[in-house]
Amino acid sequence: MDEDRNQVRLLLVHAHPDDETITTGGTIAHYAQAGAEVTVLTCSLGEEGEVIGDMWARLVADEADQLGGYRILELHRALDILGAQPPRFLGGAGRWRDSGMAGTPSAANPRAFVNADRDEALTAMLAVIRSVRPDVVVGYDPEGGYGHPDHQQVHSLVTEAFDIAGSDRYPAAGAPWTPQKFYWTVTGAHQLRDGIAAISEVPEGWRMPEDGELPSVPEDVVTTSLDVRGVFDLKRDALRAHATQVTVAPSGVEYALSNNIAQPILDVEQYVLVRGARGNDVDEAGRETDLFAGILGYDFDH
Repeated sequence: MDEDRNQVRLLLVHAHPDDETITTGGTIAHYAQAGAEVTVLTCSLGEEGEVIGDMWARLVADEADQLGGYRILELHRALDILGAQPPRFLGGAGRWRDSGMAGTPSAANPRAFVNADRDEALTAMLAVIRSVRPDVVVGYDPEGGYGHPDHQQVHSLVTEAFDIAGSDRYPAAGAPWTPQKFYWTVTGAHQLRDGIAAISEVPEGWRMPEDGELPSVPEDVVTTSLDVRGVFDLKRDALRAHATQVTVAPSGVEYALSNNIAQPILDVEQYVLVRGARGNDVDEAGRETDLFAGILGYDFDH
């Protein structure tokens, strides 16, 4: 065991810049402040995204096609605010392109992430896991949260990579390493309902979400809830860093993407434990309160 193995490590795998802050920004800041080494692996540059406002509007894919490079800058800024390690990109920045939504021309691009050679992408994923050597890995559920093909591709790749990282398969990806826990980032239906209900004022030009419009999972699926109120300001500031993609409301407790649908900035981030031992520290709902709970050999004061 390394001399520095008293420091726990967290790896979060996301599809595009801003995903890491929207769903797991509080988790990143929480564990970074607690002394964990937190790494975010991003699998594309989000080149197909829309842009909020006029300043950077012509960076989009069908004009200058420079949005991906700018979003690298936004990701650097956000992760610096959250206290994470510098960003890492699957296969190197720009290796695979944002696929856009299923059925769009961007999804047919040979460079699109959904069209990646499976062995190459899996080798790249394993190389990051084996070099970072995380105790805990976070990815997406099979739906990828809201059905984006890149999120679903992340789910598929990170699940397989987690399961074989400790084996001797793909030796070119480095020495074996076995992470101890694997989670999906999710939003419980009740949490989303209550967050929407708490929205008291919708900024001009925004609208409230319709029933079922925002993704969530049934309450009985959620295994883990992490209270991130102590780092809420950092999460909000990191959302602001993704200014081409996210607008934070004047209230400071809601945000919207380019569709101007109001969404709550959640102060509890929820997960599904998929691999590993469930921790004994639970809340009144019986859910874990620490992603590192149950990992033997560590006394991590969070």
